[in-house]
Amino acid sequence: MNKRLFLLLALLSIAPQWAMAQLGGTRAFEYLNLPSNARLSALGGVNLTSGWEDAAQAIYNPAFLDKEMHNRLVVSRLGYFSDIANTSVSYVRTFENYGTWSLNVGYLNYGEVESYDEDGFLNGDFKVHEYVVSIGNSQQFGPFSVGGNLKVAASDLASYQASALLLDLGGTFKHPERDFTVGFLVRNLGFLMSDYLDENNSQLPLDVQLGLSYKPEFMPFRFSLAARNLNRADVVYYDASSNTILGDEDNEPGFSEELFRRLVFGAELLLSPNFQARFGYNHLIRQELKNQNGVNGGAGFSFGFMFRTKRFEFAFSRALYHAAGGSNTLQINMDLNGLIKKKTND
Repeated sequence: MNKRLFLLLALLSIAPQWAMAQLGGTRAFEYLNLPSNARLSALGGVNLTSGWEDAAQAIYNPAFLDKEMHNRLVVSRLGYFSDIANTSVSYVRTFENYGTWSLNVGYLNYGEVESYDEDGFLNGDFKVHEYVVSIGNSQQFGPFSVGGNLKVAASDLASYQASALLLDLGGTFKHPERDFTVGFLVRNLGFLMSDYLDENNSQLPLDVQLGLSYKPEFMPFRFSLAARNLNRADVVYYDASSNTILGDEDNEPGFSEELFRRLVFGAELLLSPNFQARFGYNHLIRQELKNQNGVNGGAGFSFGFMFRTKRFEFAFSRALYHAAGGSNTLQINMDLNGLIKKKTND
C-alpha cells in the first residue's frame, strides 16, 4: 500500500508540467470529457465529490469505488446533437482477495458523415466512431480514499485512426460524521500509442481538478463546487485562424472571468433517499457557446432527477448548450445482487 501511495503522489506532482497553455484546437480525444453519466451531466458536467452511492461516479473519479457497489451494473446514454450519441456501460465487482474493481466501456457514435472532394463533389458517406475501455481500482485509508482508472482509447475518423493509453488518478477525503467530501483528480494522464498522421503532434486532454461537496445538517440540499483546468495558464479557447477568443471576441477575459470559467457549480435537492433533483451551472460553456449577438439561450445550465426502487435506479438529465437546444442523458443503475436467485434443492 505504501508503494502505491508513493507512486500516486509522484505522478500527481509532475502532472501540471505536462500541460499546454492554450485550449485552441490542438487536443485529441476530447470526447473523454463528455459527461459519462446522468449525475455528471445534471451537475454541470464536472463533479468529483458527489455520489458515493452511485457506481457511475466511480468511472469519473475512481476514488469513489467501494465494496458497497459490489455487483452493480450501470447503463447510460447521452443523446447529443444530430445523430451523435455516447453510450457507456459499467460494472463493479468486489473480489475477496483483490478488492473492488470496475470495468467501463464507452462508445461515441457520430453517425454517417457526407464526404466531399476538393471540388465540392459528393464522394459518399463515412462513419466516425470513438471508444474507451477502462479498468479501475481503489484503496481506503480511514476517511481517505485513492483510486485509478487505466484507459485505452481509440478514435476512428474514416481512414484516420489514433489510440492512446491514459490514466485517471483520484483522491478523496470523506468526513466521518458530516456529509462533507473533498476531492482531487487528474484525468487523462498518458501518451499516444498512434496518431492520425505521422506528422501530427496531437495532445491529450489532461485536466487537473479540485472539488468539494457539503450538505448542511438541517437543509435538504447538497452543494458542490468543482475547479478544473488547474494545469493550464488560461482557459479561453483561442482560434488561431481568426485571431479571436471564443466567447469574448472584443476583449480578453480578465482575472474574474478566467476564475469563473474554471468553476462548475452543482446542487442536489434530497427530497428522500429514493428521489433527488439536481441542478448545475458551467460558466465556461455559457461563455463559449453564446452566439454572435451575445444570446446564451440558457447555455451552461443543467438539471435532472433520480428516483430509486429496490433494485433499480433511474436518472435523467438535460444540459443546455446553445439557444438551439441541449442534450439529454438517460441512465439506469441495477443492483444485480439476488436478482438471479440460485436454485436450491429441497
